[in-house]
Amino acid sequence: MGTAFTQRLKQLQEAHQELIAKKNEKESLGNGVFNRYKNPVITAAHTPLFWRYDFNPETNPFFMERCGINAAFNPGAIKLNDKFLLVVRVEGLDRKSFFAVAESDNGIDNFQFWDRPITLPETENPDVNVYDMRVVQHEDGWIYGLFCTERKDPGAKQGDESAALAQCGIARTRDLVAWERLPDLISSSLQQRNVVLHPEFVNGMYGLYTRPQDSFIEAGTRGGIGFGLTASMEKAIVMDDVIMDEKRYHTVYEVKNGQGPAPIKTQAGWLHLAHGVRNTAAGLRYVLYMFLTDLQEPAKVIYKPAGYFMAPEGEERIGDVSNVLFVNGWIKDEDDTVYIYYASSDTRVHVATSSIERLLDYVINTPADEYRSAASVEKLNAQIDHNLAFFETMQKEAAIT
Repeated sequence: MGTAFTQRLKQLQEAHQELIAKKNEKESLGNGVFNRYKNPVITAAHTPLFWRYDFNPETNPFFMERCGINAAFNPGAIKLNDKFLLVVRVEGLDRKSFFAVAESDNGIDNFQFWDRPITLPETENPDVNVYDMRVVQHEDGWIYGLFCTERKDPGAKQGDESAALAQCGIARTRDLVAWERLPDLISSSLQQRNVVLHPEFVNGMYGLYTRPQDSFIEAGTRGGIGFGLTASMEKAIVMDDVIMDEKRYHTVYEVKNGQGPAPIKTQAGWLHLAHGVRNTAAGLRYVLYMFLTDLQEPAKVIYKPAGYFMAPEGEERIGDVSNVLFVNGWIKDEDDTVYIYYASSDTRVHVATSSIERLLDYVINTPADEYRSAASVEKLNAQIDHNLAFFETMQKEAAIT
């Protein structure tokens, strides 16, 4: 084994170990709703070296990458056996995505990938690409992974290599190691992306949050987050989903919107995290927003704050697809801490933490969008009046004492 080979191997191993072991810290101040952390928790560089490099000096004398990784992002999330587990979308240099599990003891740093990526069985119609898995522990005992399966559109015009068909792929597991592939979701929509399983039965049936689309890119006439029921996940069929949260003009979810991870059950209702998209002169901008639905009717929105919950900031705005935040995984821990695993610009994974108490306060007490500039000014004036009255009362009390 040559000296150059061994030196490069040692340097790469030391750098990789330093990256994995790097401690994460909360950013200062924050907005009172959640805390960002300074470092991404997963990047392409976190993937194991023995995935990317051939370690045999006879077949790789220059110790160069053979299977390069472009990005690691959009993870599903679950806590299992006291471990925080992320089912990460890993994208190779060949543009093909696959799923791999990364594990941490504390949920904020030291994430390490399992030795092997997930071996996901194919259907009779093989996937060209799979991505953005939502991982849900359902009350039926299975852990389900719902993801987007993409195939080339057979009806595309000759020479069009970008036209695609997107549908909801479904798999289930007990341990995130061995996966059983189930048939893709059948629905009334030409395209389905961002489909999410409700974690409990609804009237004895499985509830699915859908995102019907007229085409691969455009949401179309029925754009929005839908909700429908299916009798079985082994042959999931949703033909009559209803739009429960529609896209709307001049909002952060004007172009399209979609459910993020499965909602979290609280005493006040089901807590939802979603993404919204609007168009700008610089292209599409993806942000995250929240809403709360009724405990008995999970498709009935009861609270929805105006605007976004989280938007890309600083370096989060830079990447393969800039100015994008996306989320399809969060974990509520036993102490009601909520770990939000969001991706920035289709490149890397970050974590933010909050609590059920804070998130409910935000969703219930933040004013709703009334869809007019004048109404926004009215809300601001109401808060200003409230604060001025409070300050005046405090000054009077201070004068008395």
